[in-house]
Amino acid sequence: MHPFRKAVESGDVDAVAGLLADNVVFTSPIAFKPYSGKAITAAVLRGVFRVFEDFTYIREIAGPDGRDHVLVFTATVAGKKLQGCDLLHFDEKGRIDDFTVMVRPLSAAQALAEAMGAQFERIAREAAEQ
Repeated sequence: MHPFRKAVESGDVDAVAGLLADNVVFTSPIAFKPYSGKAITAAVLRGVFRVFEDFTYIREIAGPDGRDHVLVFTATVAGKKLQGCDLLHFDEKGRIDDFTVMVRPLSAAQALAEAMGAQFERIAREAAEQ
């Protein structure tokens, strides 16, 4: 099991943040522009931990060189079941430098957008505190 998956499944947000490169680029399924930097990415992920329920990884796919991983998951947000995937790229030091999330169906993505929107002020505050 990949250390990122292990950290997420155990709910260890500090370990998840520790796996992020300082220059990580996070592409959200609900935001138009990617987020750049460890502080904002870690804060967004903490927000996700707060809004996802019944989160489970169901599949892990790794590239041959180990620098690319896809983790397929299911979760519930505001009563909507969703399926998604985390697309991860690791730099030469083993830190995540590119992180893209995709989710479906649209109704669940909309519920996620609403739930994360309600978290945005807290996310911005947490990122600024880093």
